[in-house]
Amino acid sequence: MSRNVRLTMMLWPFGAGAMAVNLFFASLMGQAIGLPVIPPVWAVAGGAVLGVPATWFFARHIGTLMDKADGEARDDPRTM
Repeated sequence: MSRNVRLTMMLWPFGAGAMAVNLFFASLMGQAIGLPVIPPVWAVAGGAVLGVPATWFFARHIGTLMDKADGEARDDPRTM
């Protein structure tokens, strides 16, 4: 299992929760133009689905930062 998959699985609950909140608040803002507000249960279900790709992209970003930090740590003479 790659590091990106492991990071995605560890971070998915946070990504799903964030997407659920964003989806629900977007539906509340849509109410201003006549759209219906979605129930919180639908927002949680939608957040669980939409949280997967969002978390995958975030995990890739975190992996890149980890690689960059490892490279800088190897180049730093204070860490040797």
